[in-house]
Amino acid sequence: MDKEDASFNKGDVAYVLDERRRAALAEVDNAQFSWFHVKVCLVAGVGFFTDAYDVFAINIASTMLGYVYGKGGALNSHQDLGIKVATPVGTLCGQLLFGWLADVVGRKRMYGVELMIIIIGTFAQALSGGAHAVSIIGVLVVWRFLMGIGIGGDYPLSATISSEFASTRIRGRMMTAVFAAQGWGNFSVHRRRPVGFILTVAYKPLILSDPVGQPNHVDYMWRILIGLGCVPGVIALYFRLTIPETPRFTMDIERNVLQAADDIDNVLTTGQFNTDADAVVQRADAPRASRRDFAAHFGKWENMKVLIGTSYSWFALDIAFYGLGLNSSIILGAIGFGHLRNLHNITVGNLILSVAGLIPGYWVSFLFIDSWGRKPIQLMGFTVLTILFVIMGFAYTPLTSSPGGKNAFVFLYCLTNFFQNFGPNTTTFVIPGEIFPTRYRSTAHGISAASGKLGAIVAQVGFSQMVNIGGKNKFVPHILEILAFFMLTGIFSTLLLPETKGQSLEELSNEKQEGFLRGPTTHIEVHDGIVVGRRVQV
Repeated sequence: MDKEDASFNKGDVAYVLDERRRAALAEVDNAQFSWFHVKVCLVAGVGFFTDAYDVFAINIASTMLGYVYGKGGALNSHQDLGIKVATPVGTLCGQLLFGWLADVVGRKRMYGVELMIIIIGTFAQALSGGAHAVSIIGVLVVWRFLMGIGIGGDYPLSATISSEFASTRIRGRMMTAVFAAQGWGNFSVHRRRPVGFILTVAYKPLILSDPVGQPNHVDYMWRILIGLGCVPGVIALYFRLTIPETPRFTMDIERNVLQAADDIDNVLTTGQFNTDADAVVQRADAPRASRRDFAAHFGKWENMKVLIGTSYSWFALDIAFYGLGLNSSIILGAIGFGHLRNLHNITVGNLILSVAGLIPGYWVSFLFIDSWGRKPIQLMGFTVLTILFVIMGFAYTPLTSSPGGKNAFVFLYCLTNFFQNFGPNTTTFVIPGEIFPTRYRSTAHGISAASGKLGAIVAQVGFSQMVNIGGKNKFVPHILEILAFFMLTGIFSTLLLPETKGQSLEELSNEKQEGFLRGPTTHIEVHDGIVVGRRVQV
């Protein structure tokens, strides 16, 4: 090393590494939309399609299970609650666990593991049986809990991977496209062949030909309905296991700037990445995740209020989203839209709710999220939902007392589905995937998502316990009024959040980026302005 090279000190090297990091991140943020971005959306989206299918299939499957295993042709309230709430409980656990693991072990290493859990849990449900020592409902509860753990892992992993690979100008649309696959998963339970609608049409002659409903034929139906949920997961598994590690994880958590810069060049040009076992490993001195660092970062009000805002907004939203989504058959039956004994009518009713509200809402969000912004969409959604639930709750009796009123009620119900998705159901997923530092992005998204699932559990338990107060389905209007209150509180939690559109993930992290890297942690040499590090064991 000559005198000029020797003049470089640690501060000079820190500057070079810091500049290289910022240049590499700018390359990702300004990248043109490419086939690789499409691949990320498809691979992540298939997971959400599977998640929604598996979660909402139980809405119809529970009715089918009641025909076969329930007394009087229906599950009792405890059985129905058990199989519906098991998945949200598992999902809550999975969101916290996989959110943390993705920040510690890596996005790539955990991506696919959660999908394997979903596949195994789904297939096992279709093969479940009962005996003297254990009922089939108990077996289903266990497998749906395990499946929920896998589903929970999908939230922080897919959100983080899609946000960290996306360029700034399309990040909202990429994340929304991933999440919108949930709508198609929900929809396919009811109509897309060979499930839902096709199953009920195919088996309808056999069911109606016998006065007791041919429970043996219904036993085939629910097993096929649930079991087919693992098919898209199997198809996507290979692609999840082979997706590259995000450059931001490599750069900011593994602190290997040189490898991350090389990964960015390869991924953006070829969609592939290469790992050279003999390559130089240069660890940079960057902020590292730890309990003390976590407490220091979120101990500041400007950071803590963001976590509170994302978590409570998701909690409030999911009280309504899952309270209605997992009980739409009960509400349709309460207003006389379809008798619970008629599986065909129930399926058609759920189909109407999906087509008229759920799916359009996702894609209207897709159109506006990068232009209008996340915060305005979320505020608008919570406001409109508050108004809709107030009308549905306080005007329930006049709306449901006549055929025209029932149609108006169904229309309002469809609007709630629409403004949940063109509103907080989409934005509560997107914002936590953008707004936290890389070293805590997945963990904080997992905390936010787990708060949402806590809301889903509260809603499901509360719905099951309150719906029959005063008589069968008599408390439905008051439940709708309670949902209006939670939508109102969601407006205030949204005010804690900043707007995220058009800003890089580093700008949103609320951390100073100039000087983010403080220098190398290994011996280095500098030749002609190029940082060269010797290989080290890590």
